[in-house]
Amino acid sequence: MRTRPAARAGQYTALLAYLVFLAFPLLWLLSTAVKSPRELGSLHPTWIPRHPTLANFRQAFDEQPLLHAALNSLLVAAGAAVVAVLIATPMAYVMARHRSPLSRATSGWVVVSQAFPFVLVIIPLFLVLKELRLIDSLSGLGLVYVVWALPFALWMLVGYVRAVPAELEEAAAVDGAGRLRTLVSVTAPLLAPGIAATALFAFVTAWNEFFFALVLLKSPGKQTLPVVLTHFIGAEGVADLGPLAAAAFLATLPSLAVFALIQRRITGGLLAGAVKS
Repeated sequence: MRTRPAARAGQYTALLAYLVFLAFPLLWLLSTAVKSPRELGSLHPTWIPRHPTLANFRQAFDEQPLLHAALNSLLVAAGAAVVAVLIATPMAYVMARHRSPLSRATSGWVVVSQAFPFVLVIIPLFLVLKELRLIDSLSGLGLVYVVWALPFALWMLVGYVRAVPAELEEAAAVDGAGRLRTLVSVTAPLLAPGIAATALFAFVTAWNEFFFALVLLKSPGKQTLPVVLTHFIGAEGVADLGPLAAAAFLATLPSLAVFALIQRRITGGLLAGAVKS
C-alpha cells in the first residue's frame, strides 16, 4: 500500500518531465522572440529575458506580410484537410469492410508511398501541374497537399474503421435501419475521433510544408507562411533572429488552436457513442 503513492508520484514526475521536454522548444522560441537585440547578441544567453520587449513582433509584421501569408496557408491547409478526409473516409470504409488481396495490396502501397522522398516526385509533379496551368496557384498547391496527405490519411482511417465492430451495423440492420441510415447514425459518430485525428494530421502537414510551396509558388502574394519565414534570413545566411523567432512563434499558434478545438473529438474515445439509450 505504501508503494502506490510513490509509484503515482513517479508517474506524475515522469509526465511532467515529458511535458517540459515537449514544451521546451516553444518556450525557448518565445523567450528568443521577446529578447532585445543586445540580449540576442550576448555570448552568455539567458533563459529568461532581462528586458522583455515586443519590438521583434512589430518588426516582423513591418518587414513581411505575415497575415497575408498566414491566410494563404490557412486556406490551403484547411482545404487540403477537408478534401483529403472526404475522399479517404469512404475509401477506408470499403477497404476495411471488404477485405481482399487488392485491398491488402493497396494498404501495402500506401505505406510504401510514404517512403518516397520529395525530390523524387517534384520534377514530374511540376510538369503535370504546368500542363494543368496550376503552377503558382494556391489551388495547385492544395491539390498537391491532398495527394500527399491522402495515403497516410487512408491508412489511419482504415484502422479506425476496423476498430468499429461490424456487429453494431448488423444490429442496426436487424432493427430495420437501411444502409445509409446505419452509416450516418451508427458508423459515422463512432468514426468521429478518427476523422478528427486524420483532419488534424492533414492540416498540420499542409500548414508546415515548405518544399512544395517553395518550388510551386513564385508570386510574393501567393507564398505561404513557411516560405515567408525564410525572408528573415539574409543573402549571406545571416538570420534576423528576433523577428524570425517572433514570426515562427506566431506560426505555431494556428496548429495549437486547431488541436485545442478538436482535442475532445480525439480523446473522446472511439466507441463513446456505442451505448444505446
